[in-house]
This record gives sequence, structure tokens and C-alpha cells, in this order.
Amino acid sequence: FNLGVMYRHGRGVLQDYKEAAKWYRLAADQGLAEAQVNLGVMYDQGRGVGQDYSRAHMWANIAASNGHKKAVEHRQAHEKQMTFVQVAKARAMARKCLGSQYKNC
Repeated sequence: FNLGVMYRHGRGVLQDYKEAAKWYRLAADQGLAEAQVNLGVMYDQGRGVGQDYSRAHMWANIAASNGHKKAVEHRQAHEKQMTFVQVAKARAMARKCLGSQYKNC
């Protein structure tokens, strides 16, 4: 997770959003809520990954279910940019991801 922060903000290394997303993903797949919300932010902003509000919402939703308080705010912000169908898809993706213990998210 800390490597994700380092690459995202260029702390001690060259800033590299793709590398940051990689490290956030590895930590998110281990169930770390802070990494999950940060990966969602990367999807929201399209940094290091393709911009995808459904995936941003999915990761915020997962982080919220893992107790991350700010993730609820992120999830609500995403919902304002999404259609009802997109929100429903993101919620289904989150359920599937949680059910599979973060496999193929």
C-alpha cells in the first residue's frame, strides 16, 4: 500500500500512476480498505487505469463495507455522476468481488 502512495504522489520515486494503481490493487486484493478506496479514486480520476465510475463506485463500496468511513462519501459522490443502471451494476460487481474474496475484481 505504501508503495502505491509513493508512486501516486512521487515521494522518493518518479510519479507513476500506473505503478501506483498496481500497488493499490495488490493491497486492495488483500482486503486493505485504505488501498481499496484509493484504487477507487484512481478509477474515478482515470489515473493509471482507464476512467471507470462503476469500478470507482465498486471499490468505494467495498472499502465502506470494510469499515472505511470516507469511502461512503466517495461512493455517494460517484453515484451523482452515474445512472441508476450503472449504480446497480457497480453494486453487483462489489457483491461479486466480496463474495469471491477479491478474486477477479
